[in-house]
Amino acid sequence: MYDLYAWPTPNGYKISILLEELGQPYNVVAVDIGAGDQFKPEFLAISPNNKMPALVDSEGPGGKPLAIFESGAIMMYLAEKHGRFWPQDVRGKYDVAQWLMFQMASVGPMLGQAGHFHNYAPEPIPYALDRYTNEGKRIYGVLDRKLATSSCLAGAYSIADMAVFPWLRFPERQGLSMDDFPHLHRWREEIAARPAVKKGLELLAERRRVGPPDAKQKEVLFGATQYQRR
Repeated sequence: MYDLYAWPTPNGYKISILLEELGQPYNVVAVDIGAGDQFKPEFLAISPNNKMPALVDSEGPGGKPLAIFESGAIMMYLAEKHGRFWPQDVRGKYDVAQWLMFQMASVGPMLGQAGHFHNYAPEPIPYALDRYTNEGKRIYGVLDRKLATSSCLAGAYSIADMAVFPWLRFPERQGLSMDDFPHLHRWREEIAARPAVKKGLELLAERRRVGPPDAKQKEVLFGATQYQRR
């Protein structure tokens, strides 16, 4: 059995979508990042970087429990263990791996910053808005050019597609639009229509925040609490 420590965010959805695609049962442990659950000692023992998601496999290698943090590493582990969505031939494996790394190094961090400065900054910062919105456009362009010649990012549907998709659901929150990226738009709609993806996006739906975070949640998410030594 898998214990998925998560919250309904793009990185959390990456793992719930993959588990649904694999047809694997899992138990969800809510990590309310607005309330500070990510700083609790029991969670830090699993995820020392105080970020979710994290995964505990009760039947890891050798039949012993295995805890993994970092969403990309979790996806690689699950795909390899179950032999799906990550080719084992060298060429195919690293084609998927490079797009997964692109998500982790560029798509998530840069679009996350765009979303932050468009939605959560206490005041507009033109330099930050220009920098991250333009970088977001560049990233969308990279993906659109790739998908002009391929149905998915690495040929067949893979963990790379599952990793990128949750970050592109609401481009308007990043100051962006799909209008100039028709191939990316086509891909996004096809992924969104998959039954397992729909199911994965139900992760902790009843706990989803409605409206902007309040002052206390903002302090936990973006303030000094993040930087306390633990």
